[in-house]
Amino acid sequence: MVICVAIIAATALILWLMGRPLICTNGTVKLWHGEVHSAENSQHIADWYIFSHVVHGMVFYAVLYWLAKWLRPVRPVGVRYIWAVVLEAGWELLENTPIIIERYREATMALGYTGDSVLNSTADIGWMSLGFLAAWRLPPWLTAAIAVGFEVFTLIMIRDNLTLNVLMLTFPVDAIKQWQGG
Repeated sequence: MVICVAIIAATALILWLMGRPLICTNGTVKLWHGEVHSAENSQHIADWYIFSHVVHGMVFYAVLYWLAKWLRPVRPVGVRYIWAVVLEAGWELLENTPIIIERYREATMALGYTGDSVLNSTADIGWMSLGFLAAWRLPPWLTAAIAVGFEVFTLIMIRDNLTLNVLMLTFPVDAIKQWQGG
């Protein structure tokens, strides 16, 4: 746990040094911000994208479990959890680089996206952790059902989810971008 806290603290420091605001630039801290097309999106503790981060954790658990089993006898869950935190922290750093921010703007519905606050990025690591720990404790079929449910739920609610996010960042589809824009 100490290692994970250190990774999260180092990530927060690097994000701050990259020029990311600590909290929302309007000075507020909210538990939930539900407006996707807003300057406050990705600035608070929770938003619609927490579901994607929970799914990250579930996917990381499955992949790391498979890798650990394939490479050697299954490593302790704590070691795999540290790797999941490293992966999510790495994504949060990459996601907040100018090249990825610009990619979001040009290829997805996030036209006004300016990056995450440090608070949001560290909270996202926490949401990933929740997904990882849920996958560790729940039967695989239930974990998969929850992940699919989250994907369908956010697709219906905000016309976006982890699957579309990955697709649009790697192979943008104009028809999807137009549909997402409403």
